[in-house]
Amino acid sequence: METSKTQRQMTTDARESSPDARRAAAEPVPPLRVAVWILAMLLVFAALIFVPAGRLDWVPGWVYMGLLTLYVVTAWVYLQQWNPELIARRMRIGAGTKTWDKIWSLLNAPVMGAVYIVAGFEVRHAETLLPGINWLLGLLLFVPGTALLIWSMTANPFFEKTVRIQHDHDHRVIDTGPYAFVRHPGYAGFVGWLVGTPLLLLSAWAFVPALLTVVGILIRTVLEDRTLRAELPGYADYAARVRFYLIPGVW
Repeated sequence: METSKTQRQMTTDARESSPDARRAAAEPVPPLRVAVWILAMLLVFAALIFVPAGRLDWVPGWVYMGLLTLYVVTAWVYLQQWNPELIARRMRIGAGTKTWDKIWSLLNAPVMGAVYIVAGFEVRHAETLLPGINWLLGLLLFVPGTALLIWSMTANPFFEKTVRIQHDHDHRVIDTGPYAFVRHPGYAGFVGWLVGTPLLLLSAWAFVPALLTVVGILIRTVLEDRTLRAELPGYADYAARVRFYLIPGVW
């Protein structure tokens, strides 16, 4: 039974690594499809923020949507220039995604969504909102965090949205750009996004799901790192050179 399973996996890997599969993966995504995908994602975020708030005149909410739109458009422009293949690959779940990561994604999505829902509901009780000065601190976390995310995606052609060994794309270790300093810079940037969001939306209670999501990110970081050590050639040597997960000199 195990031999049969291994043979099927080898056949799948061979098929995914075929020239036809590579050409299909390299085909550019039509701009209209990208635009629809971006618009749909922004509409989801807007709904999570403004529906619970019950109002459309919430200025921090609109400013946040502006920052989010700037991030998404900038990421698309940079990926189009440096890693155009990654655009299509980040719009789907690749074959061979680890089962544990699928479970993690299902558990993490509602917790992250709760960050925006809680902030929206808190707007109905303005007396509990954080002082406006906190918005600047949120900006100092969110903007560098999203910038680090974009840098990580442009430096790493294997920056898909799920954890898998990408046999169909000759997966290899990336040790340039931010990966010369930490092994998972994209997650570090995402933490900046998550912690900055409650401050930008001036919501104290939104920190509860935000910090829970950060804990989830830390768990995923460790699990992904173990997967890469075990299955990606050269990663163990890379980990010996670049010792920290997210923050140089800390962890």
